[in-house]
Amino acid sequence: MEQDLQSEQTQKKKVPKNRVIVASVVLLVGTVALLFSLAASISYGAADIDLKTVWEAVFFFDASLTEHNIIQELRLPRALTAALVGAFLAVSGAIMQGMTKNPLASPSIMGVMDGAAFSLALVFAFYPAASFVQMMGFSFVGAAFGAMLVFGVAMMAKGGMSPVKLALAGTAVGALLSSFSSGISIYFQTAQDLSFWFAGGVSGAQWTGVGWITPVAVIGILGAIAISRSITLLSLGEEVATGLGQNNTWVKVWGVLLVLLMTGAAVSVAGSVGFVGLVVPHIARFLVGVDYRTIIPCSAILGALLLVLADIGSRMVNPPFETPIGAITAMIGVPFFLYLARREGGSRV
Repeated sequence: MEQDLQSEQTQKKKVPKNRVIVASVVLLVGTVALLFSLAASISYGAADIDLKTVWEAVFFFDASLTEHNIIQELRLPRALTAALVGAFLAVSGAIMQGMTKNPLASPSIMGVMDGAAFSLALVFAFYPAASFVQMMGFSFVGAAFGAMLVFGVAMMAKGGMSPVKLALAGTAVGALLSSFSSGISIYFQTAQDLSFWFAGGVSGAQWTGVGWITPVAVIGILGAIAISRSITLLSLGEEVATGLGQNNTWVKVWGVLLVLLMTGAAVSVAGSVGFVGLVVPHIARFLVGVDYRTIIPCSAILGALLLVLADIGSRMVNPPFETPIGAITAMIGVPFFLYLARREGGSRV
């Protein structure tokens, strides 16, 4: 009996170490795959450019060569923007799922993204001369507004909040904000400007945008890693976290601010790209376990990889035209969402 207990304790001690090894492998393989996908994204386009030229354009830039200029001015900022936006949305989704204990939580479902898009519709209508930084600020405020509406509606539901009710509230509020955005764009004749943001894409990415969202990446992702242990405790239940001496209010405030910051930045440069924040954290959790100290960094890498590959796919579906990147991610995310909604709906409504 004692030997059995000792063997069980030994196994429990080994689990975290094994998870760290698995997480390290996922991060290493994911980073290598991300680098190759970035190279493929830069290489592939209306004019295919070989990888040797890509290497030379990145590290030995020659302004006299047309291919080098195409890479530096168009394709490199596009690829980097896709990677950063994918990381933002995936990490935001992981934070939301951990804090709310809701497997259906993500920026695209919880009203965060639709709120940010709604604020941009107002900007295009009433303040078309807004700078990129101002657009990011308005996206931040709109994301907060959308999230508040969703949680407010879900809390008023009979029987209290549940994952499915929260998702339904997010879908309803998202549809409402989207219809308001469409009405504003039609009335003020800004539909053409706003259509890019609704479709989602990084084709218009520029170095200016990369320069502004890079600090957001540093603050957002490092901030998420800094509170990852607290999110793990919160995901076990508020009573458990409180019993261990954690200030749950502080964790939630910082978590929400990080989500709004990263989602606002993502929408301001790439529009409404859905389901990345839903799917990727589940993949990361399946691979590395339930500890958010490993889920969050793995989600960042896998989210970046997914969106870069989706951007490549958007150019391959109907060349030389481009399919909205949001349509590519929706093809992956919608079946996954329906599976989760069915699973959760069967257990908690």
